[in-house]
Amino acid sequence: MRRLVLYVVLFLIAIVICQKAELRAEGRFLANGLLPPVPVPANNPQTDAKILLGKQLYFDKRLSVDNTVSCASCHRPDHGWADLTPVSEGVGHTKGGRNSPTVLNSAYYNFQFWDGREKDLEGQALGPIQNPVEMQMTMPMALDRLKNIPGYVKAFDEVFGTEPNAEGIAKAIAAFERTVISTNSPYDNYMRGDKKAMSSAAIRGMKLFNGKAHCSSCHSGPNFSDSRFHNLGIGFKNRKFEDVGRYNVTKDPIDMGAFKTPTMRSVELTPPYLHDGSEKTLEDVVNLYDKGGIPNPNHDPLMLPLHLTKAEKSDLVAFLKALTGEPLNIEEPVLPE
Repeated sequence: MRRLVLYVVLFLIAIVICQKAELRAEGRFLANGLLPPVPVPANNPQTDAKILLGKQLYFDKRLSVDNTVSCASCHRPDHGWADLTPVSEGVGHTKGGRNSPTVLNSAYYNFQFWDGREKDLEGQALGPIQNPVEMQMTMPMALDRLKNIPGYVKAFDEVFGTEPNAEGIAKAIAAFERTVISTNSPYDNYMRGDKKAMSSAAIRGMKLFNGKAHCSSCHSGPNFSDSRFHNLGIGFKNRKFEDVGRYNVTKDPIDMGAFKTPTMRSVELTPPYLHDGSEKTLEDVVNLYDKGGIPNPNHDPLMLPLHLTKAEKSDLVAFLKALTGEPLNIEEPVLPE
């Protein structure tokens, strides 16, 4: 009798193992999945009026010293909320040192900017305004300008009960950016049960993403990013890094040359890629990962040669394209006067 019970238990365990293997093959037993509700800090709740104010500030070029650059200039709605160029141009065509990352799904990150120097969208929002190679303003200059625009004075009073101030700018822009979300992609629909939502190539690519290609080691979670920092060797030349990345923030040698893992959602819409915009296409990025990145003293141990075939690379790109969310109907707002 005991032997029979043991056989039954072993049989049930075998069934469970086979079911889990099948789920992995089907792409359900993943570290990814569907996006949860957008996280909102308790001290900055979402309201329609606040989101509208943030939207207006996001598109308003008057927040730059010569009225030529807005947040939307480098984080373009018509280009996946990122930029077309390897590195973005600020006032007077001054060039920054990094590619402008997409605003899409930035609400889900634990850190903001490529080097993670800010923890939330509120902290990130004020940086470009005061950056000498972006919008080239000081905060007193920006506030003086807003205080001389009656429409903004009224809006800040209605939303925050104050005159225009730095905290209000940060909270309003952050509130708007929390509405810029990529979801309802073919992948999402597939995960909801529509097995025709993704092509056969994309399904094969999903299995590679979570298997042989090791993508989900870093591009994990529903946002396809672990919000951590990894060294791919990008920019390592003549035994040094052109950009030291996370090290600038922590001063920890282990962070030399490490950059935040970007989301893969709607990645098809945001070329060029990587923190320096050095890879023009998704195919280029896959080839970089296939060879294990660029060797350097701080090379991330997760970066290994993959030995993907040409067909496997094509399937992987097909899956990445299946992460493209539905279009966002966000129109440029009428600005206060």
